[in-house]
Amino acid sequence: MSIDEGTAARVAKLARIKVEPGDLPVLAKEFNTILGFIDQLSEVDVEGVEPMTSVTPMRLKRREDVVTDGSQQDKVLANAPDAREGFFAVPKVVE
Repeated sequence: MSIDEGTAARVAKLARIKVEPGDLPVLAKEFNTILGFIDQLSEVDVEGVEPMTSVTPMRLKRREDVVTDGSQQDKVLANAPDAREGFFAVPKVVE
């Protein structure tokens, strides 16, 4: 694929980058260099290579997934300016 000056101008406009008309040939050449590098990557044989999430092999720490109530109701409500019957008490806002 080859990028011409018109396509380079359109990409610059879509990216909201102001490019002077005299700089369009240089921009088009840079785009073509980048696309050439991407074409080189398609030549690499990746058959049998596992996808990676990191460059260093690691496993995430796992814990048992247990549903609890937190057992901290008293501590949480201690910060409330007004708490009643185990809940936050707030002023009425709708009449």
